[in-house]
Amino acid sequence: VTALAVFCVVTTTFGQNYTPTDAGSKVRFVIKNFGINTGGTFDGLAGTIIFDPSNLASASFNASVEAKTVDTDMEGRDNHLRKAEYFDVEKYPKISFRSTKITTTNKEGYLYMFGVITIKNVSKEISFPFTQTSKDGGILFEGDFKLNRLDFGVGGKSFSMADELNVELSVFAKKN
Repeated sequence: VTALAVFCVVTTTFGQNYTPTDAGSKVRFVIKNFGINTGGTFDGLAGTIIFDPSNLASASFNASVEAKTVDTDMEGRDNHLRKAEYFDVEKYPKISFRSTKITTTNKEGYLYMFGVITIKNVSKEISFPFTQTSKDGGILFEGDFKLNRLDFGVGGKSFSMADELNVELSVFAKKN
C-alpha cells in the first residue's frame, strides 16, 4: 500500500511518462536550395517526455534523432549530408533537444516550449509554440521552429542554399 501511495504521489507531482516513437512521428526540415524548398527527415527518435498539461512546471522533454538517418529521397545527397562538412554523423551521431521550460500562451490550444537543441556538439537556445493532442493512447506533439544551419557548422557559405531552415516536428509519444 505504501509503494502504491508513493507511485501515485510521484505520478501526480511529476506528470505522466511518455516515450517518443518513430511510428506516428515525423522530424522534418525544409530549406531553400536554388530558390526551391527542399527537405528531408530524420528517424531514430528516442528519449523521455514527462507531461501533464495541468502541471506544466513538472513537464520535460528530452529527445534525440540519429543524424545518420537523414533522408532527402536522394541517396547521393543523403551521403553528402552525412559527411563532416554537414552533419558529420561519425563524430556526432545524435541531434538532441532538451526542454528548459513550458508555458501557456495567449492562443487557445497552444503551449510554448523553451529548450536547447544540440547539433554537432553546438548547443543553442530555441523556443516555439506547440500543440498536444491525445491520440491512440499517447500524445501527438506538433510544432515548428527556424534554425540557422551556420550556427551549428552545418555546411558552409553557399550562394545556392539558404542559411535559415525550418524544422517541423510531429512527435508521437506512447505512455509508459
